[in-house]
Amino acid sequence: MQGKESFAGKPQQIQALTRLYPNSTQVVVRADSGINSVADMRGKRISTGSPKSGTEVIANRVLSAAGLNPGTDIQAQRLALGKAVDGMKSGTVDGLFWSGGLPTPEITDLTTSLGGAVKFIDITPQLPAMQQISPVYEASTIPAATYKLPADVPTIAVPNLLVVREDFLAGNACAITKLISDKRADLEQIHPSAKEITKHNATKTDPIPLHQGAKQALGG
Repeated sequence: MQGKESFAGKPQQIQALTRLYPNSTQVVVRADSGINSVADMRGKRISTGSPKSGTEVIANRVLSAAGLNPGTDIQAQRLALGKAVDGMKSGTVDGLFWSGGLPTPEITDLTTSLGGAVKFIDITPQLPAMQQISPVYEASTIPAATYKLPADVPTIAVPNLLVVREDFLAGNACAITKLISDKRADLEQIHPSAKEITKHNATKTDPIPLHQGAKQALGG
């Protein structure tokens, strides 16, 4: 979360226009896999997401936080979400990590297709270790209604921010931020995660500073 791992050269100087919606870490396993916690993934076939994806970064950090070496302690399946879901259905994958908005269509497909044959894992025991890496990781919940689950699932989320170079024109920053705020209802029609785009949440961009133009649009 410091813009280092996949970047070459000096870090870019950026500022935020707004906080958008959180990516929820969704960890789903086959009910017959014997996995009830992240530590139980030892030796199992686990999809950690596409190579170099945000999902893979978070999956590897969660696994490490549980005392597992992602490279040796699991049978890592570095799959795109669709292929990971197919593997769960066929039984060639024991569990998967996914970081994304709620609901995610592929996860809906998985839970609808397999029902009680899959379950979500609570990864919040790993939150303190994750916050040692970056304070942006936060406790969150996957509401039961999201995927018609028996109960809410505690999880870890990370916010999505809309960022620009710090020399981005203030007038443009103001206009874009205002447009996103004004069109929230339209965005919700596309994906329900857009309901998280509120003026209350918009300024919560730490550790990235809020652009002056965005402050103007948000009345700050």
